[in-house]
Amino acid sequence: MADTDTTTGAEPVPTVVADGVHITYTVQGAGSPGGRGGATAALGRLLSRRDRGKGPAPGTRTVHAVKGVSFAAYKGEAIGLIGSNGSGKSTLLRAVAGLQPPSEGRIYTRGQPSLLGVNAALMGDLTGERNVVLGGLAMGMSREQVQQRYQEIVDFSGINEKGDFISLPMRTYSSGMGARLRFAIAAAKSHDVLLIDEALATGDARFQRRSQERISELRAEAGTVFLVSHSNAAIRETCDRALWLEAGRLLMDGPAGEVVDAYEAHTRKK
Repeated sequence: MADTDTTTGAEPVPTVVADGVHITYTVQGAGSPGGRGGATAALGRLLSRRDRGKGPAPGTRTVHAVKGVSFAAYKGEAIGLIGSNGSGKSTLLRAVAGLQPPSEGRIYTRGQPSLLGVNAALMGDLTGERNVVLGGLAMGMSREQVQQRYQEIVDFSGINEKGDFISLPMRTYSSGMGARLRFAIAAAKSHDVLLIDEALATGDARFQRRSQERISELRAEAGTVFLVSHSNAAIRETCDRALWLEAGRLLMDGPAGEVVDAYEAHTRKK
């Protein structure tokens, strides 16, 4: 948790506040929507739902992904989100970014949160070079700023180390190359709140080290960073605080090392 700045006496500035957040959504159940009679069946489901009002349509189910989560994040913090698959980490991240509205509770943000890979959505048929330009513009950078930082972005991503890949369409990239370029574009700009979902799982040790150094720089620039990662080592090395989610509930919020220790002890018992 962020403490009062002892050098200035200033109170910590909250950047994100989640107040009793619940998130539910509806997904398709078993059975394929295609095949003979698919359109008729779909129309039947639509009419049935209309007749029942707000009830879920047949063949669907409601997922309660986040259950009453509350926390406050502050300027200069790097916060890791940990938990088993399906625990609600990515859903909560999307809610902070404004892409998934809470069913109950509220999320308050200071400034504009940026979810890595969404705010700078890249296009597979365009070259990496063109995507760098469009991605930078999508994040609010001017053309001059993109031009000034272009080579830095390419060098940071490392995708040109084994050939001139930046001039090729992004659909020819591996998933790791695409993820590294997305991170490089997002990290070229300071953010009030930067949300990163598994980006540090890609690339070699050198890229991961550069990414962690850049996250530290973003924090020093008075931003807040949220990191979802299945790598406990990355959470320990990158974050000073961690939130442990399990089955949509917040089980623990505290110093990253302590939370990761508790999570690892829990998983060993399973």
